Amino acid sequence: MAIHLTFDRDKCKGCELCVSVCPKHILALDSAANAKGYRPAVCVDPAACIGCASCAKICPDSIITIQKD
Repeated sequence: MAIHLTFDRDKCKGCELCVSVCPKHILALDSAANAKGYRPAVCVDPAACIGCASCAKICPDSIITIQKD
């Protein structure tokens, strides 16, 4: 089963809540800023994602989408 984790870069405020709850420690803030000047969250190792959705559940702006194929 493939897991696709996506972030809406332009809506992310870089609060790091998702980074703090990831059990695999594969989320980080991007080095490049988004349109609003924030460093958005990114997945640095998509293949390691287990699809637990902890990141999506804690996100205050609902910018994270997880799809399982």
